[in-house]
Amino acid sequence: MTYDVAVIGAGISGAAVARELSRYRLKVLLLEKEAEPAFGVSKSNSGIIHAGTQNPPSSLKGRLCVEGNRLMREELASDLGLNFVQCGQLIVIFDPADLPELEKIKADGERLGVKEMRLVDRAWLDANEPNLGPEVKAALLVPSAGIISPYRFVYALVENAVRNGVHLRTSCPVTAVGRGADGLFALTAGGQRFAARFVVNAAGLRADEVSALAGAPTFTITPRKGEEYLLDRKREHIARHIVFPLPTKTSKGILIIKTSDGNPMIGPTAHDADDKEDLSTSDEGLAEVLAGARRMMPTVSRRDIIAYFAGLRPASGKDFIVRHEDSVPGLVNVAGIQSPGLTAAPAIAVMVAGILADRGLELKPKEDFHRLRPRPVHLFQVPLERTRALIEQDPAYGDIVCRCELVSAQEVRDAIKRGARTLDGIKFRTRAQAGRCHGGFCTTRIMKIMQEELGLAVTEVTKRGPGSELVKEERK
Repeated sequence: MTYDVAVIGAGISGAAVARELSRYRLKVLLLEKEAEPAFGVSKSNSGIIHAGTQNPPSSLKGRLCVEGNRLMREELASDLGLNFVQCGQLIVIFDPADLPELEKIKADGERLGVKEMRLVDRAWLDANEPNLGPEVKAALLVPSAGIISPYRFVYALVENAVRNGVHLRTSCPVTAVGRGADGLFALTAGGQRFAARFVVNAAGLRADEVSALAGAPTFTITPRKGEEYLLDRKREHIARHIVFPLPTKTSKGILIIKTSDGNPMIGPTAHDADDKEDLSTSDEGLAEVLAGARRMMPTVSRRDIIAYFAGLRPASGKDFIVRHEDSVPGLVNVAGIQSPGLTAAPAIAVMVAGILADRGLELKPKEDFHRLRPRPVHLFQVPLERTRALIEQDPAYGDIVCRCELVSAQEVRDAIKRGARTLDGIKFRTRAQAGRCHGGFCTTRIMKIMQEELGLAVTEVTKRGPGSELVKEERK
């Protein structure tokens, strides 16, 4: 098949572009090198839907962030069945002399269109964020910020895109991008050949490599490592808002991050790295994060931490790269999408559709576009009365597979029906294996369900794709 558009990368940017293009009568291909979507940069995202502050008013990322925030609040959360929590954010200061900096952030945000911000004093903070430490003197309250599960955002976009006709191909790393004799792009991915009129490169950390393959080596991606630490669910109410320190020139700082699933997080660090595969954490990173978090909230304890992880942000200069490459007609690069990329992704997708239209792609809206996606059941998010009703309808909702995170056998089966093919795919969709025991109780049961639903041998069940099998055949 010849596609109108091939989108490379099924992280948040590529997923959003694919879903946006699925509104139109187009043949769209979505290629992902990993075994499942969201397994690249997006899996380590903090899950913050930023308001748009802390970005220069003239920047592309600032404008797209504000628009992406609006789209989430007004359309996407409802349409895609997402658990978006508009908890707001606080940017705190430790010295009253820094009040002018908060006022500047407020003024810049207002120029971008961020609404209802206000400066709050220590008395307000004592009443509304009582766990803040005594060093905090004042803050900027930004109500439009919120939190979401970054993985489930990606999965919702991909599921809805596929529902609307997008062809998803996983385990398909792109190894060649050329031109055929017919003038179409000729892509080699996962050992297969594909043809497309246009290519959207949303390959995250590898976007510079893909762009160079296509003949446009116009930028370089530098991985920027961020170490984050997940706290026990028992600390769920440590903060009512997302809490930021005053940002520096290179980072938004160490945050106290509410999550939509309950477990708070602290972090991230921000240090440029050389290795695009290095996801290690360090004693130095832990010390940095704990010091930054405790300055804002002294009750944060190392004993609260249940998981350590690191993510790599695809940095390339100070702003996003969203542009058509005139040297390679038909190639659109979506690169350098670091924070606030999760928030901006829906707006980036609309921008990309406009770029493609300007270059000759006809966007004819579908009369049968399926805008809505039913919200999946997550027992940890529903009241007990609703859980009882679900169990009456289907007893499998009462068969608890993951005790730490209250995940039922039916939720695991539903995740598989929606596309999960690995243990991590099930974890990201359901939170099974994400609690304090890290799957010590539930992993074997989940593997059994995967065998039943997918017809796999136990030796074919993987954590994150080929090469990560948990059970090996014994050699005689």
